[in-house]
Amino acid sequence: MVRLISLLPVLGVLMLASSAVVVPTTEAEAADLHAGYYYPAPQTHEVYVASAPVADDAEETSRAAFVIGLAAQQLQQNHAPGYHLFAKGENLEKMIIVATGDGRYDTLYRMRALLASLTSMARATPLFTQSAEPYELNFLDFCKLLGFTQVTVSDGRAIAHQIKIR
Repeated sequence: MVRLISLLPVLGVLMLASSAVVVPTTEAEAADLHAGYYYPAPQTHEVYVASAPVADDAEETSRAAFVIGLAAQQLQQNHAPGYHLFAKGENLEKMIIVATGDGRYDTLYRMRALLASLTSMARATPLFTQSAEPYELNFLDFCKLLGFTQVTVSDGRAIAHQIKIR
């Protein structure tokens, strides 16, 4: 069995190449139950093949703790957060990131930059501070370890990008 904390020190050895592909929205993906409530229907979709497996002890509570840990880091800053994080879905397997104001994360490039900055924040959460090599992973790899299957980033007004994690 692979455990979340015990898995992390050996991930450098287990790393596989990761890849991402941007594809247009399909009708099946348009049936997203959170679209229209938390964000508009995604205009673009991406499949990210993570370089890490889901940890054996990844569960709903660990995904909730991860989102709470990232939100707590935001609250420690001396300014209003630029986005809100949510864990949704039947087993909290879908992460939603929504900008809090206009002009934020309104392009695919800004959304990807946000995900890159979340990598640093994720490395500082208690779930990953015990790892010998968390720098080997990016934010989407962390999400896969915890059992997230989807991340949606939106400007909160007109644009959404959805990433399926495999």
